Formats: sequence, structure tokens, C-alpha cells
Amino acid sequence: MYGRGGNSIGFGPPETPDIIKWLMIANVGVFILQNVLAGFTETFAVFPYQVWEQGRIWQVATYMWLHAPNSVWHLLFNMFALWMFGSPVASYWGEKRFFRYYMICGIGAGILIATWPALLHTMEMSAPQYIMPTLGASGAVFGVLLAYSLTWPDRVIMLIFPPIPIKAIYFIPFLFFMQVFGGPPNISHVGHLGGVLVGWIALQRMGIGHRFGLQQIKHRYRRYKMRRDLQAAQKEDRRRDEHTYH
Repeated sequence: MYGRGGNSIGFGPPETPDIIKWLMIANVGVFILQNVLAGFTETFAVFPYQVWEQGRIWQVATYMWLHAPNSVWHLLFNMFALWMFGSPVASYWGEKRFFRYYMICGIGAGILIATWPALLHTMEMSAPQYIMPTLGASGAVFGVLLAYSLTWPDRVIMLIFPPIPIKAIYFIPFLFFMQVFGGPPNISHVGHLGGVLVGWIALQRMGIGHRFGLQQIKHRYRRYKMRRDLQAAQKEDRRRDEHTYH
């Protein structure tokens, strides 16, 4: 759920652009192929060692169309987030711009997924992800969540679980917190963080989200500190007044 302005709350986007429909259809179609064709998932998911040792560089672009073949929930959660948050962004930006951004986030996350375990492996550090597959649209979807958050930072999102309202600008930090401290162990944090990082760079180049750069973060912190100090001073004044009256 998310606020559409003012005090109104609505479930889902007011319209679903064609690009969102086609992306969802493509993901569902690939999911079916995964469960029909033997070896499909193993060929197109990201295996870092295959990317670097066998030259299967296409995997950094194909993994984002695959999902866990033994469970439909991975697919459903990603497609729900894409529909919920991607629809307003695509409507606002235009479909071509949105698709280009979606692909940049997904492929950028794929490159980081393949590179980070390889670096750890090269330094002879423990990196089980080097030989394990990663798949799913989460990197691209997290990039979309970032775009939504920076386009409408003060829009209120009503979470399903836990059922609490939260401003869009705080949504991604909240998701990372929930995943790190309460999520399943097989989540690709590198993929999610990679989608956000690449998305943020892309948004800066697009001229979106400049007000949420380093200077704005410092400005927001100063404002928060000033409010906190003011509240503390007001609390101290009230306590002194009560002491005087008694």
C-alpha cells in the first residue's frame, strides 16, 4: 500500500504501464522454461567461477530473468514489488527510460555478484558464493525501489508485515535491516546492495536524487540533531517549570 497524496491511501498503482506487464510476462515465461528445460537454470544463473574461468559472461545479464525453480514465492515477491513500485516510476519517466534503468541496475548488480566472490577467492578468503549460483530480479527491483524512494521520498508506504507506515525514503534501509537480521540465509545481499549502488549512480547521472547526495545527508543529520537538541531543551524547561511550581 502507498499514499497517493494528501491523506489518502491506496493499494497498488493507479495504472500498470505496458513495460511492467511485459517484464512480468517475460519473468513468468522464463520461470516456466526453468521447470521444463533441463539445465536451463544452470546455464543462465550467475556462477562467479563460470563467469571468470569459463567466460560465461552472459550470466551477469541473464540471471535477472530467472527465479528459484522449486518455489513460486521468489518470483511472486519480485513481481509484486516490480508492479507496485515500478508502475508509478515507469509512468512518470516513460517506458524506454525505465527499461534502460531497470537493465542497468540488473546487469550492474550481476557484475558485482560475479566480482565480489572472485576477489575474495583470489585473496584466498572464504567465498562459498564463488561456486554457488545467484538468480532473480532482486538487484533490478532494488534499483527500482531506490528510484521510487528518491522520486517521492515523503510518500507514505503502508507495509504489509509489519503493518506500519513508513516514508519511502526510509524503505530501503528498513528492508536491508529486516533481511540482515531476520531474512533467510540464501539472500544475495551483494545483489541487492549492488542494485541500489548502481541505481544511485545512474540516478545521479540522470539528474534524479541530487538532493539526496552526501551534502543532503549531512544537512538532514544536522536538522535531526537540531530537533533533538531543541526537544531536549524544551523537556528540561518543562521540568524546571514543574520544579518551580512545586
